[in-house]
Amino acid sequence: MAPRSLKLFIALLVAGSAVALVATSFAFPLNSSNPIALELDGLQGSTIIESSVGVLFWILATLLASALPVQMPGGFLVTVSIAPVIAATSIGGPFVGALVAMIGTTELREIRGRVVWYGSLANHAGLVLPAVACGLLIEAIRGAPPSALGVDFAATLIGAIGYFSLNLLIVSIVVSLRTGTSVKQLVVEDSKGFATSLLALAPLGWLMARMYAQSGGWWTTLLFALPLYTTRVAYHRFVEMRDMFTQTIGALAEAVDKRDPFTSKHSQNVRMISVDIGREMRVGASDLEALEWGGLLHDVGKIGVPDNILLKQERLTREERIVMNAHPVLGAEIIAPVAKLAPELPIIRHHHEWYNGSGYPDRLMGDEIPKLARVLHVADAFEAMTAARPYRMNPLTNEQALGELRKFAGIQFDPEVVDAFVRTRWANEVRDPGRPQPARPIPLLGQHGRSSQPAFDGPAPGSPAADLG
Repeated sequence: MAPRSLKLFIALLVAGSAVALVATSFAFPLNSSNPIALELDGLQGSTIIESSVGVLFWILATLLASALPVQMPGGFLVTVSIAPVIAATSIGGPFVGALVAMIGTTELREIRGRVVWYGSLANHAGLVLPAVACGLLIEAIRGAPPSALGVDFAATLIGAIGYFSLNLLIVSIVVSLRTGTSVKQLVVEDSKGFATSLLALAPLGWLMARMYAQSGGWWTTLLFALPLYTTRVAYHRFVEMRDMFTQTIGALAEAVDKRDPFTSKHSQNVRMISVDIGREMRVGASDLEALEWGGLLHDVGKIGVPDNILLKQERLTREERIVMNAHPVLGAEIIAPVAKLAPELPIIRHHHEWYNGSGYPDRLMGDEIPKLARVLHVADAFEAMTAARPYRMNPLTNEQALGELRKFAGIQFDPEVVDAFVRTRWANEVRDPGRPQPARPIPLLGQHGRSSQPAFDGPAPGSPAADLG
């Protein structure tokens, strides 16, 4: 069920789009003076028909460009239909551009009923206003008389910037009202895709318009099907490569987890919990990706821990504990040669640091601990507490585990991260014992000014399971 605020925004968006369509139909009518008209044998003199055929040509071109959307990692869909929309707007003006954008961007999933009706309304209305803005900018800069190529190109490019910017804002508002994510964050996250599409597709749209405007040159526009298709393939290849990279990382994590029958799927679960916490904390797209891959790889260092230690069911000796506690450092060393995983190194190395400075391997405290490592620490502990382990065959309930997170917030865990975890689906319908008084990260100072409390990877004093995984 869509929030009421989202439905109200969509209603206003649809109303605004309808007004814009009617207003531009009078200001920029589809008549003999509109250069969108397509001269075909047997239609000379039928200006309305010629203009309608021209509009239909660009609608069909846009439909083809919209046919194979690519789902990007952030969940949004990308098509190359922007190029023909900008071309049609540049040739025919705001009204034609709005018509092409509204009808031509229809997708098969909408026809098959896979998109809710208000979602389709938002999708199409969210393109009408940007197309109108694009057309108005082009007309204002280019002027009525035919302009030089440089001016025409600049006008189309500025119009495209207006189209992209307004569309990005509208989509961000819709997603914000649906998910609660801030509009600013969404705009910043999608700005890279905005810049890439602008650089790749806006000049292509201008070239399509220029070729179409040449006498008898409408058919040459079809030649741009190849560069549009290759652009779409490039988007698809990017997603494929990322998915393959993630699957490879996941396979490595699964191989590590399977060494211990008690930790099967542990890394996958930690990944999901970490990403959900990150979303609640409204971290950026790059940080969510780091949490995803860091969650999968956080225990990769355990590949160097001998089986007699990793699988031991009794309490570890001091020497064995030292070997076990070295796994974050070993994991970071294993991943270090992979340049693509550089953002994940701090997460892997520091996901067992304690908020009060008594963790390992570097005894960092408070904000010294990388933020994403603090997120993963909470996810790792919760997953471990709610699963069976050799040293605790009966896992804690979700309510008990949440109680432990609250109890050790400010000591072991970042209280802000614990608060964010409580808002995720993993804590749904779980009684929250409430936020404890926030504690400052003050370590128990030992001989060298660092915590004298031993760092360990098992139950903490007074806690059934506080630092597991």
